[in-house]
Amino acid sequence: MIEIKHATTQDVLYRFEEQSLRDAHLDNAKIAGADLSNMDLRGVTFRNADLREVNFSRANLQGAILINANLSRANLEFANLQQVDMTNAFLDDTCFAEADLSHSILRYSKMTGADCKGAIFLRADISLADLNQVNCNDANMAHCDLRGTNLAGANLNGANLTGANMLDAKMVDVQMTGVHMENAIGPHGKVVPLHQTTTKHLRWWEFWKR
Repeated sequence: MIEIKHATTQDVLYRFEEQSLRDAHLDNAKIAGADLSNMDLRGVTFRNADLREVNFSRANLQGAILINANLSRANLEFANLQQVDMTNAFLDDTCFAEADLSHSILRYSKMTGADCKGAIFLRADISLADLNQVNCNDANMAHCDLRGTNLAGANLNGANLTGANMLDAKMVDVQMTGVHMENAIGPHGKVVPLHQTTTKHLRWWEFWKR
């Protein structure tokens, strides 16, 4: 039997009869504040689960299903989130710093204020998500699907957006110092050329305004 305990109070929040949580079905589980750091959670299903403030730091969640789950203020620092499905998940103020979300699905997710510094989003589907005020400083977002995504006020300084698709993305007050956008598709459908020169009035990445 595995007992999932609250990180602070040590109260038992959930009991699982198996010896491993790998591929476990924990849909609708209410384990807010639990400590699941460093655990093997590959293939776990957390549909509609209450995972607020859960500590997932350095956990392996590859292939996990978190559709409609609430992970607000959860800690996923350095976690393996490759191929996870977080469609329509609540991720406000969640920490993804240095996490690997390659090939993940975050479509329709709410990520306002999330900390994604240094995270890897290689070929992730983040389309139609709300990334308002998100911190993606130095994140690798190469070939991401960002179509229709709200990036208003986002920090993308130093990010790699090579080959990303940002068609119809909302990019008001976005910080993009030192960003890499070669062959990316901008909000108005224009492709960023390999060598873009600056102009007197526009920053180089505002190519879609020309």
